[in-house]
Amino acid sequence: YVILAPWAIHSTYSFIIKDKSERSLSLFLIFPFLLWRMLHNQIWISLSRYWTAKGKNSIIDKSIEFESKDDQILFNGALFYLASKTLTQAENLPLWRTDGVIMTILLHSALHHHYLYSRYHSHHHSSIATEPITSVIHPFAEHIAYSALFSIPMLTAILTDSASIASIAGYLTYIDFMNNMGHCNHELIPKWLFSIFPPLKYLMYTPSLFMPLYDYLYGTMDKSTDELYEISLKREAELPDVVHLTHLTTPESIYQLRLGFASLASKPYTSKWYFSLIWPVTLWSMMLNWLYGRTFIVERYHFNKLRLQSWVIPKYRIQYFLQYQNETINSLIEEAILEAEERGAKVLSLGLLNQEEELNRYGALYVERHPKLNVKVVDGSSLAVAVLLNSIPRGTTQVVLRGKLTKVAYALAFNLCQRGIKVVTIQEDEFLKLNKSFNTNSESNLVFSASFSPKIWLVGDGLDKEEQLKAPKGTLFIPFSQFPPKKLRKDCYYHSSPAMVTPRSLENLHSCENWLPRRVMSAWRIAGIVHALEGWNEHECGYTMSNIEKVWQASLQHGFQPLLFPTESKY
Repeated sequence: YVILAPWAIHSTYSFIIKDKSERSLSLFLIFPFLLWRMLHNQIWISLSRYWTAKGKNSIIDKSIEFESKDDQILFNGALFYLASKTLTQAENLPLWRTDGVIMTILLHSALHHHYLYSRYHSHHHSSIATEPITSVIHPFAEHIAYSALFSIPMLTAILTDSASIASIAGYLTYIDFMNNMGHCNHELIPKWLFSIFPPLKYLMYTPSLFMPLYDYLYGTMDKSTDELYEISLKREAELPDVVHLTHLTTPESIYQLRLGFASLASKPYTSKWYFSLIWPVTLWSMMLNWLYGRTFIVERYHFNKLRLQSWVIPKYRIQYFLQYQNETINSLIEEAILEAEERGAKVLSLGLLNQEEELNRYGALYVERHPKLNVKVVDGSSLAVAVLLNSIPRGTTQVVLRGKLTKVAYALAFNLCQRGIKVVTIQEDEFLKLNKSFNTNSESNLVFSASFSPKIWLVGDGLDKEEQLKAPKGTLFIPFSQFPPKKLRKDCYYHSSPAMVTPRSLENLHSCENWLPRRVMSAWRIAGIVHALEGWNEHECGYTMSNIEKVWQASLQHGFQPLLFPTESKY
């Protein structure tokens, strides 16, 4: 990016300020064309990851590599700018030349002739890993060889003064399309197409059939090719054991999913300055969510023989606070539960706001509507409470509890009071509600006070700026809510929302879960996995809660570990 930036800025600036007769359209269009190639490739990568997550019609049942794939395009861009400045024939190309287009097509076909293919081109197809633009994930030396190979048709057209913007742009778009389709690990060409016109099978390029005509002509036909094509078309989507049902948080959070950009999804979610520059893509994704309007799968992974999947409700956080959206959201969640039931899932865990009390009473609504459900609906509240109890520093004698009182907050306050830890509430209405719910002698440790002196704060939704500012210096904020509070104090510490570190044996967990670090999973999500591993035969939703200690110990036994906080040693 650093190398290309001066070229892109210079070419754009020159095109704007120079006279029309001195402008170079071909030089100016290099940068927009690079952006088009990145977008084109990203669409294929996202589609391929989506298809692989489903598993249906997969050619090889493997996970798609989780890497950023812009390096080859950037390298090509540097070569284009260099060529435009060093080759006089490339300085100002016309939009169209028929002879150049024909020459480019013929030269590309020649590269696939048996004689040239075996000597110069076969390494391009040597990778057995099938994913979009597989051929460009090579060391730098191979980038040069790959670029030189596919530059032959373009370079020849340039040196013979027959090149045009259309021939180069069309040629590279075609190369990208064929590479992406051929390596997407998903057979998308239906069999009925070959039934209508059988010769097409020998002339057409598909992800599992590479124009068999050439193989028949040169004796390189693999007998398993037809069988692979048939198997791929018959392969059904993988049936999950555990489904985690979450939702989008912001319009930009679509990039954070595994289907999005690897460079963003591999890091905890934060807003980026350049999101404002790609608002058309963001708007397009919002329109797609609105038009499609169905839950979609984003990830599948494996752990201890369990098949795990993450599904996403196409709704944003703000929509969960709009009363008129409740019926639509509940319908989507209910449909997802019934689909999980149909697919034979053992457990479905409700993530983020899919378990809001005002929305569905922590999931109880669906169990009441479908009392014979085999899939167990889990809200994960017991593990969330267990994680919170074990996040409070040892030796703590009093804590401030402030925020919207949820199922987790009530259980947390009750358990702390039973352990002899004083729970200070700074809102009278919260104190009265908690006190009324206890009905035991534990309420003696529940205190209403205007004092902000304790340095351990358990916080939820509703904590405002003024309250944060009143906390003493060095306060540790531990959120009990699904969403963490805004970090307004540089002289205080902020723990993550309830979460644990996953075992290394949990495969294909590449992307971050919202704002959590990589390979760290929210307690609500882990609870569903543990529920299935233990084979517990009851729902954990509504106002019921599993045994907190039992769930905590089961999580540890299965390899999930507490998330260590950087300042924990201080406390």
